[in-house]
Formats: sequence, C-alpha cells, structure tokens
Amino acid sequence: MKKLNFPILLFFVFFALQCATAQDRYELNSDWYCTPSTNLESDGYELSKTSYDLKDWMPATVPGTVLTTLLNNDKVPDPFYGMNNEKIKDIYDTGREYYTYWFVKEFEEVAKKGEKVWLTFRGINYSVDIFINGEKVNEKPYKGMFLRKTFDITNFLNKNGKNRLAVIVHPVDVVGNPNGGQGGDGMIAKNVSSQYVAGWDWIQPIRDRNTGIWDKVFIEKTGAVNLKNPHIVTLVPGSRMPGVEQEPATLKVSAELENTSNKAISGTLQYELNGKKVTKDVTLNANATTEINLPDHSVESPKLWWPNGYGEQNMYAIDIAFTAKNKIIDTEKVDFGIREIQTEWNERTRSKQISVNGQKIFIKGANWIMSDAMLRLSEKRYDAEIRFHRDMNLNLIRIWGGSLTERPEFYEACNKYGLLVIQDFWISGDGNGRWLDPKKKEDQWTRRQYPDDHQLFIESAEDVVKMIRNHPSLAMWCGGNEITPPEDIMYALKEEILPKLDGTRWFIDYSNSDEMSYNFKGGNGDGPYNIQDIRVFWEERTWPFNSEVGSVGTGDAVSLRRFLPEENQVMPQKIVNNRKVTDKAWSYHKYIGYNKSMDVYGAPTDMEDFANKAQLVNYNQYRGLMEGFSAHMWDWYTGTIIWKTQNPWTSLRGQMYDYYLDPNACLYGTRKGSEPFHGMYNSLKGDIMIVNNTFEPKHDVMLKVSSFDMDGNQKILEQVFCSIEETSVRLIGNLQKKIDVVSKEKGAFLSVQLLNKEQKILSDNFYWIPDSTGVHSGLKTLQKVKLDAKAKKVNDTTVTLTLKNNEDNSVAFFNRISLVNDEISERVMPTFYSDNYVSLVPGESKEITLEYENLAQIKPIIEISGWNSAMSRITIE
Repeated sequence: MKKLNFPILLFFVFFALQCATAQDRYELNSDWYCTPSTNLESDGYELSKTSYDLKDWMPATVPGTVLTTLLNNDKVPDPFYGMNNEKIKDIYDTGREYYTYWFVKEFEEVAKKGEKVWLTFRGINYSVDIFINGEKVNEKPYKGMFLRKTFDITNFLNKNGKNRLAVIVHPVDVVGNPNGGQGGDGMIAKNVSSQYVAGWDWIQPIRDRNTGIWDKVFIEKTGAVNLKNPHIVTLVPGSRMPGVEQEPATLKVSAELENTSNKAISGTLQYELNGKKVTKDVTLNANATTEINLPDHSVESPKLWWPNGYGEQNMYAIDIAFTAKNKIIDTEKVDFGIREIQTEWNERTRSKQISVNGQKIFIKGANWIMSDAMLRLSEKRYDAEIRFHRDMNLNLIRIWGGSLTERPEFYEACNKYGLLVIQDFWISGDGNGRWLDPKKKEDQWTRRQYPDDHQLFIESAEDVVKMIRNHPSLAMWCGGNEITPPEDIMYALKEEILPKLDGTRWFIDYSNSDEMSYNFKGGNGDGPYNIQDIRVFWEERTWPFNSEVGSVGTGDAVSLRRFLPEENQVMPQKIVNNRKVTDKAWSYHKYIGYNKSMDVYGAPTDMEDFANKAQLVNYNQYRGLMEGFSAHMWDWYTGTIIWKTQNPWTSLRGQMYDYYLDPNACLYGTRKGSEPFHGMYNSLKGDIMIVNNTFEPKHDVMLKVSSFDMDGNQKILEQVFCSIEETSVRLIGNLQKKIDVVSKEKGAFLSVQLLNKEQKILSDNFYWIPDSTGVHSGLKTLQKVKLDAKAKKVNDTTVTLTLKNNEDNSVAFFNRISLVNDEISERVMPTFYSDNYVSLVPGESKEITLEYENLAQIKPIIEISGWNSAMSRITIE
C-alpha cells in the first residue's frame, strides 16, 4: 500500500476532526403527533417513553398552532372562508384546557464522546413543559411567546439513539373576551404575546389564541464549548455613493462562548473574510458564558448594502469558529450586510430623517401585521410578500406592535430586497391603556401596567435583540404601537438592553412619538385610515413622518370569490328602510366603505362591477397618497408609512394583495406613485412636478405631457427639457387651463412621461381626468377595443407579454393582466408583474414581464380584460 506523506495525512486528520466536532444543526419539522391533554391521564414522564403507544393521536403541524393542526386534520372548517370562524369554539367559552395539547416527536440522535446535544425552541405559545425519554427537561417554567430557549439534552438521550420528545403546550395565561374591541376586552395584553388574536378592526378572533409550538425546533450538536449569539456591527464613515469603489469600512465581531465543562478551556475565536483571518486567543472559565470581542477588522473596498431604489443589496457571510487543540469545537455562520444607519432631526419638517451610509433616504414605507394570522409561516411566502413590497418601490416596513417579532426568514427576505425595518415591541395603545374604552374590562390605570410579568417581557426583549440584530435590514426599534411600554420596561429597553446588545439603531419610544414626528396638529399623530379625496394628499399638511396613513383595498371579483360564499357575492351595502346595511359576510371580513368614490364612474350594479370600479379608486388612492407626500419631501415630510399593505387573514381593507397573494390595483398605484424618478400631476392645482429619489442629479430629461380625448386624439400640452438635483422634488409648470379645456365635455386622459436623450421612457404616468362636473362621463361611452397581444416564454419562470393598441383605436383603458393555469382555470399565485392595470394610447406598445416560480408545473395562459376591452385569453408561445 502506498503511504500518505505527512502533510497530506495531517490534512485528512484535521478534516476528520472538523467533521466530527463542527456544528451540526437540523430542524424537527415532520412526523409530530398531538392530542388534547383532556384525552389523557398519563403524564409527560410516561408519554415521552418510546414504549408508550400513540394510537389515535393526530398528525401535528410543527411549526404551527393547535388550530392549524385541527384544520389540517379536517377537525374545523377554514376560518378564513365566509363565516366559518363562527363555527369554531372560542377558548374564552371553552376554557384553556380545551386547547391545551400534548405534542410528541421521535428522533434519532446520540452524543459521541466530547459532544453536546442541544434542543432549541425558537417560539412557543404560551407555556410548556418538556420531557425526553421519561425525564423532564426544563427545571424552571418556560413561557412567553417571544422567548427562545435552548436545553442541553445530552444526558437525556438513549444510548441506542431512539428518542422521544413530549411537550405539553398551554394557551396564554389570560385568553381575553373577544367582545369586538381592539384586542377584545384588552385582557390579552396581560400576556407577553400577540394582541391581535382577540380580534381587531381588520380580523376576527383566533379561536385558540395561537396556542402551539409556533416556530422552529432545532437539534444542534457542538463540542464542550457552545458558540452562540454572534454580533456583527459595521461602521461606514462618511457619505458614500452606490456603485463605486468604496473607502474601507470597519467590521466589529463578537460572540458568546459557553463553556459547559467543569474545567477551563483555552482556544481561539476566529473568522476569515476576503482571505484575511481575524483571531483572538481566549481562556474560558469552567461552567461559564463569556462574551468575546474580536479585534476590529478594516474591510477594503467593501460592497455596501443599500435600501431598495438606491443601490445593490450586497451581503457577506462568515463562519465564526472556536478552536482548541487544533479542533473546531463549534462554529456559527453569520450573514450580514455592510451599512450604517444614521438619524438626525430635520428642523424644517420637525421630524426624524433617516440616512444610510451617509445618504438621506426619503421613507416610503408599509405597515405589516404578519404573514399569516394562524402563524403558517414559510420562507417562500415571506419572500413573495417582501418582493411585492420591493416591487411597489417601497423602502421600509414597520412591524406593528400588536403582532410579533418577525422571524429571521422575514429579515432575510428584507435583506435580499432592500426593505428597511422598524421592529415594534409587543405593546399597543388599545390594549395597554392609552384610551378610555368601554369595551375594555379593566380601567386605563390597570391596563397601563400590562403585561403582568414585566421581567418576562424584558427577558424576551433581550433575546429577540440577539436573534435579529445582525440583519442589515433592521433599521429601528420601537417601544410600542401608539404608546410606550410601562416605565420599568421602557427604562430596560432604552437604557440597558439596546445600548448593551445593539447600540447602532434608533430607538423610537412609541410609533407616533413626537421624537419621530412632531404632532403640531393634535389628535393621535397618525391616520386617517379611510378613503380620501386625492387632493387631500397634495394640499393638506399632515404629520411630518406619518407612521400610519392608509385607505381602502378591496380586491377584484376573482379575489372576492375565493373566500365569500356564493350567497354573499353581492354588493357589499344596500339601503334597507332608509338605512345602509352591510352584507353580513362583508361586515364579518371588516369591509370599510368606498363612500361615493365610485359614483363618478357610474353607480356599481353588482359585485363584479363594484370590484372593477373599486380598482380604479384603489389605484388613484395610493398613487395619490405617495405622490402627495413625495411632492413635499424635505419640506413638509421626511417620510410616510402606509397603513397597511397586507392582511394575514381574508380581510377587506388596507391591502395591496389579498391573503392568497393575488395583487390588486393598490399595488400598482403605489408602485407608480413611488417610482424613484417620477413625473406627476397635481389634480387640484394642475401642477406638473418631477421627483428624484436617487442620489444622482438628472439632466437633459424631456418632460412630455399629452392629453387624449375619448376618441384617442392626442394633444401635446407640454414638451420641455428639464433637470433636477438628487433627492429632490421640482415644480416644472402649471397646465390647469389647458387640462380644463381638453377635459371640459367628456373628461380626458393625461400622459406624463419623462424621457432621456435617447428617447427611452424613464417614467410613464397615466391619469384619467373627469369632465367639468367631476364625472367621468366619457369613460361610459369609450369605444370598445381589442388589443394585439403576443406572449413568449423566456425560461421556466418568465413570460414576456407584448401588448399593442391599434392606431385607429381609442385608448385601451385599465387592463388587468393575469397568469392563469388553464387546466383548472384559476390564477397562478404568486405571480409578479412588471406592471398591471395598464392603459395604452393609440399606436402604443408595451412589454410586460410575468414571473412565476415554475411554469413547467402548470399549463399557463394569460387573461387580459380592461374597462373597454372584453376578456381575451392569450396562448404562450
């Protein structure tokens, strides 16, 4: 046999040691079983023995809630459909025991000599006891929805590797009465958990209050030292520009090292980046956890992370390792972006101004509840939802305080798509006593001290900071929604936890605080939340950094039919005995009225007509909102955050896409109004403006404003070369008199375009103008047209659709494009459209890109329908 030479032999020995001792981590996410605790007399000591018979136990969904498991086993109807939620027993009526469940999971694992095996729960709700192989794991109570816990289970494992884990999960301590108030009677806020589960103005109560092992469960193997909670801080001095060679940035890395042995261990903490190693020799005391700070590292020519619309979202990854005696004892992989968040007070607007890498960012934000109200969370759904927000040209998402700390997978998607994040802690003005409220059981003085367990809140807050602080997308922390936490919690957050564990991000004491946006006009400091005249957005000055302002959001008829039973597929409201009555299912799904906003298009006649006309209002509402705020950036405003952009339940308000990820016109109106470089029209004054939300000035830009009458005849109202400085807005001129003339009799269409020197369109904005009486009379008689359409498959995920409107036609107005699976005649979701609800003037062509994850899995066709064009089905070549 040929002998290995000594260096090669050393390599293989070291490689074997790495494989034997390096971190090994996997998720326990299948083959769980559960049963109600009331079905059993046996305790956890018995249930966790592999000999105990699990006959008649249900397959359980983990991660997931009890309600999710019941739904997946056909024990309850879908609570998101129609009035089905009323058919499910509420925990307030049944008592907590009804939703107290045992969960059991068998797994194979052994601990080799020198190894430690750890069991980690990333989220349980609300309190649990844990047993393995006939023994109890947790000596102290484990409770709190937002608290991770890791247990050393090395000595609990069976020598034959066959193990059983049994967990009893109890609901929140105080379930609350879902009496129709925000958070029901408010008692839900006594827990350190989500408050929305007792019901809100956008959701009905969640019957089990989200009881369950709702987040991921991991098994991890390490050596005697467990490396945990690594911390990455990046410093980017000066004012930077994207896309150019960068001056150095500073990388600061630390980690906690837990020595589980009864003797001191000496070794090295290290990582490598761009071929350079950063190391520190340390000695760890026995049975102790020590935080180690590695030497600062200067990163040459760093690739920076930027918010959406301003630059690339570059990411880095390092493996932080602890080695001793030439063995890797444990490692942690950490993904991070190099960027720095700065804030300052804008004296002109009297609000906070956000900068990234030294460049000020005008905030165009969204309020987020959570991905799914039953906590059926997934990387795939997170990615789709955050991509929708990227596609709307937004740059920030705020996580509302009545919900949860978003999961690392959410932040990974925000890192990818460039969405800054404000993370609220778990406090709300409704539950925590800001207002006098007859729906609440206890008075404001009592509610002001919720939750019951302040120490649990503080411990949970400390843990979540460690969990998500390395994500570049995380930009700000917020003490609570519309109210600060109780004084001792506030002190712990502001003066102890965040300075010690983060220290790099702005802490907002509460969401509509004067510290964020000076309240010069009184009231709550945010809102309104209903439909408004578009002119309000342009001309009425509101709070200078509005944390919540929004409007309607009903989907189209296809969307409505997904969750409204046939008998409820009607006009949402009708007059009965001189009084407006809302259909019970629409009301149950929290419909808010469109008032008379559709009447200018003709009063709707049925649900389909209503839903189609709603899209015209949706588009205009959100385009107008974003344009109105942008028109006054750095003068009145430093940003705005829409309330809200998505629903985790089949609600009928405040959404850019429905629960099933089908977009409506709100998304595309927001997308248009939020363009980084944008030409726009103020319908109150007739002003034509340009907004530049980029870091570079724009020169030699042609502004072209044209009107089109109902027959498609064009009239150029303005054509002028313009320039505009970076991150600024500019008034170009006023066309009110000209627009009044062309729109007087039947209304008109208005095209506002920006073109570069090569005549490439940079911004294409299309308005519909009413006649002199304020009615869109011309739309009622608009000539029917048929578009020429060709669709071509580019690859397994992408289709290009080319639309052309014949020169002899009138305007082809407001066309909805849908990717459909022809085998089942249903829309494919989520599909991402480069544009939608598009209009084409005579002779115009447009190319639309459609993306879906795997076209080979379906039989794709495209459906197109518009205001004045019949439904057509396009075969994909």
